[in-house]
Amino acid sequence: MAKFTIEDKIKAVKRYLVDREPLLGIAKQIGVHKSILQYWVRKYQYHGEKAFSKSYTNYPVQYKLDVLDYMNEHGTSILETAALFNLPSDTTLWNWKRILETRGVDALQSKKKGRPSMKKKTGKQDITKGSMEALQAEVEHLRMENEYFKKVECLSSKQGTITKQDKAQVVYDLRHQYPVKSLLKLACIPRSTYYYLIKHLDRPDQDVELKKMIQTIYQEHQGRYGYRRIRDELINRGQKVNHKKVQRIMKALGLKCMVRVKKYRSYRGTVNKIAPNILARHFQADRPNEKWVTDITEFKLFGQKLYLSPILDLFNGEIITYTVGSRPVYSLVSTMLHQAFNRLNEEEKPMIHSDQGWHYQMKQYRHALKKRGITQSMSRKGNCYDNAVIENFGILKSEFLYLKKFENIEHFKQELEQYIDYYNHTRIKTKLKGMSPIQYRTHASKAVS
Repeated sequence: MAKFTIEDKIKAVKRYLVDREPLLGIAKQIGVHKSILQYWVRKYQYHGEKAFSKSYTNYPVQYKLDVLDYMNEHGTSILETAALFNLPSDTTLWNWKRILETRGVDALQSKKKGRPSMKKKTGKQDITKGSMEALQAEVEHLRMENEYFKKVECLSSKQGTITKQDKAQVVYDLRHQYPVKSLLKLACIPRSTYYYLIKHLDRPDQDVELKKMIQTIYQEHQGRYGYRRIRDELINRGQKVNHKKVQRIMKALGLKCMVRVKKYRSYRGTVNKIAPNILARHFQADRPNEKWVTDITEFKLFGQKLYLSPILDLFNGEIITYTVGSRPVYSLVSTMLHQAFNRLNEEEKPMIHSDQGWHYQMKQYRHALKKRGITQSMSRKGNCYDNAVIENFGILKSEFLYLKKFENIEHFKQELEQYIDYYNHTRIKTKLKGMSPIQYRTHASKAVS
């Protein structure tokens, strides 16, 4: 690659920043890789023209570690960090990172300039097997193993598990009695990992408060939230944090979402033509009470079957109303409709979508909708995706039924009422910008007014 003067670099950068020429076009024209030109641009944005006039020298080990620590703590990329600290190139920082991870802190020390010494280094003499020196070395090794495992066993009995940090702490405690190299081999941790952990051993945990908040949110929602929803709730509480960091902390704390979504397998039977599929999978609504969806879910408890019939508003995912019964009779649906109609104003005439269940094909049901001026829509036979939103409300089983223990049917109904209230008022959704259904509806009504 050709050498470029300071003026060449500044000119290329200004062509991109000022003249708005394409980065790739400039790079090809001057004969440089796109990433190198991108690095010049970032350096110029941070340091101006001084970025290209600095005379580079050997960096001390501590400076290299500080740069690497900054990158790890702030999550910046190698290119961004190198530009921020005005390094000769991003490759320089990449080499520091690789050396630290593979060879340890000592390898970051810059090599002395000049010819290497020609003096021969005298190595240790081989110890004859069975000699006094060999026996003493074996006794010393056994003593080291004994002390190491005693300390490790003490830690495991207190907290149940042993982490790399614990192993590094034991090695650090025994470093004056035995060679660190032998201790690390015994502990099965790399030299670089050991020095990294020791360097951060006495530092206070900067995420103590964040960990407490994550644990609190996880417990408040009884393990129903994964790292994405916990991240959204943290933002609602004024904590801006990346979802990857939340995932990393939850993994370290042993917190795992208890909800597991099961696949829906449908059966394609005979096709009925009661009502057309007007919804046509357009699950977005511009206002409350514009589009409703409904379905019947079956539960098995205490050797009995229970049936839940809810109505969900596609505007915000709110459960408008629901009924529960021990038999899937028509009154289960008719009572639900009557309760839902009481929520409507005179001018509100939503479309209501369902599958082709026999309840929704009955004349009484269709007559009740027609009388109220409500449009009926039905899924095609065997197409669960046509009613995917209310089908997904089957998450009720994962978040509620499988995580709770009930004393009897009445206790189940009480807990179900509390869960529906939690679902509407507290449980946040990513697609609702981190708000619960009721919060989103309230927010939308304020925005319109």
